Amino acid sequence: MKQKTIGKKVELVGIGLHKGVPVKMTLEPLAENSGIIFYRSDLGASIELKPQNVVDTTMATVLGVGEARVSTIEHLLSAIHAHGIDNLKIILDNEEVPIMDGSAIGYCMLLEEAGIIKQNASKRAIGIKKPIEVKENDKFVRVEPSDKTIFDFAIKFPHQAIKEQAYKFTFSTSAYIQEIARARTFGFLSEVNYLRSQGLAKGGDLSNCIVLDENGIMNKEGLRYKDEFVRHKILDAIGDMALIGMPLIGTYIAFAGSHKLNHLLTEKILSDDKAYEILNLEDYAEEEGIEYSVATIPTI
Repeated sequence: MKQKTIGKKVELVGIGLHKGVPVKMTLEPLAENSGIIFYRSDLGASIELKPQNVVDTTMATVLGVGEARVSTIEHLLSAIHAHGIDNLKIILDNEEVPIMDGSAIGYCMLLEEAGIIKQNASKRAIGIKKPIEVKENDKFVRVEPSDKTIFDFAIKFPHQAIKEQAYKFTFSTSAYIQEIARARTFGFLSEVNYLRSQGLAKGGDLSNCIVLDENGIMNKEGLRYKDEFVRHKILDAIGDMALIGMPLIGTYIAFAGSHKLNHLLTEKILSDDKAYEILNLEDYAEEEGIEYSVATIPTI
């Protein structure tokens, strides 16, 4: 399997979920072995996608170098990773990635519009060799060795519309689009005033977020999946784990995982050279039968 980038430049304009300000985002192809690079065009600053550049994980994953920041990157990264893209320049003229409809399907459509092309260099991956775990009280995230990429997530909320949910997702691009990409972020009406006092959720509304009040779901259209909440947590986890810088071959398991725990997990994995091995994904795929398939984006 070869590295990939996009075939042409594409752009869109949207609103940031937390800051609530308009932002223009442009995606441009990059040469092989370049990785994923964020660029703040208003500041002339580049930020590499790596765990060392994570500066905040409160309600979103935020990268920063000096005064330059890019926020709420996880949904976009989730779609990029799901489409097997290794090299890409993400240009923003403000701090936050546009939230779109609160899911990743809009980014998937944008990437399909751009086209995905193979490059000459072989794709590499990180293969997990031993279990690695991060815990916070009863919450945990961990990775275990596997010959596939699997995300196994469970959540528990006191709200009647969520309660306990669990979902096990075996990765492929087509499965991601069908099972994960359309799951939206969610929040509680009771927390809105506090979040906004902290400079968060200023751009959130019923068009880009599932909102729950004490009676249930406020969105008139209801849910896209009966277990949309846990599926969105998997969407987030895929985006957060993309901070490793290459595909992960292993099983990710979480209970009540968060951006913070995901970030700590990526750091812990990379800090232990006995925890992983770098694989030539082309050779590994032939040996282990791993397949990353590309599917047509369904109409919403």
